[in-house]
Amino acid sequence: MIEEEIGPIVLLTIQVSGTATLISVIGGVPLGLWLALRDFRGKRFLSGLLNFGMGLPPVVVGLFVSLCLWRYGPFGDLGLMYSPTAMVIAQTIIAFPIVAGLSFAAIQSLNPKLRLQLVSLGASPWQAAFLMIREARLGLMAAVIAGFGRVISEVGASMMVGGNIKGETRVLTTATVMEVGKGNFDMAIAISLVLLLGAFAVVVLLTWLQHGGKRLQL
Repeated sequence: MIEEEIGPIVLLTIQVSGTATLISVIGGVPLGLWLALRDFRGKRFLSGLLNFGMGLPPVVVGLFVSLCLWRYGPFGDLGLMYSPTAMVIAQTIIAFPIVAGLSFAAIQSLNPKLRLQLVSLGASPWQAAFLMIREARLGLMAAVIAGFGRVISEVGASMMVGGNIKGETRVLTTATVMEVGKGNFDMAIAISLVLLLGAFAVVVLLTWLQHGGKRLQL
């Protein structure tokens, strides 16, 4: 029964989406920072590529990852198809351009003279980068929230590369689709409420961190 699986399903959902978001933040924020602070040939193309990736259809990502991980694909020997790892890979591809693109926008919105002022005051390049990240923390946390919100609500790619296997790759979104397909709308609504509450709790936590741990006024 799906009722008995809800605990492991919630944990797997948080694990997969949380890991994908974390990987996207580790790679996306530095890329956005570097892209905002450097002038080079091809910068507009790269920023345009990130903007394109922000709207990339999840089913296309799922198809691409499936072709790569399928038995006869280039990475078929790894045996990752229909596993949580495959779901993390797909969700990372979805979240990465969102985090990187919004991080780029957040850093670029700062005063362009700020970095020069920090360097002139004796800050090293690493110190200047850290201070700029701190100054743009509101926009950067918004990027994290947007990335997490995109992947935790994603269903197409997760269904394609995970297979919605009971006890292994079933997450809240794929479980909801399955219950709707079976006509169990009451259970689908219950699972959706769990998904909404979980997403809301994580977003509230990230918003709290975004505002420096200050009490939020509702």
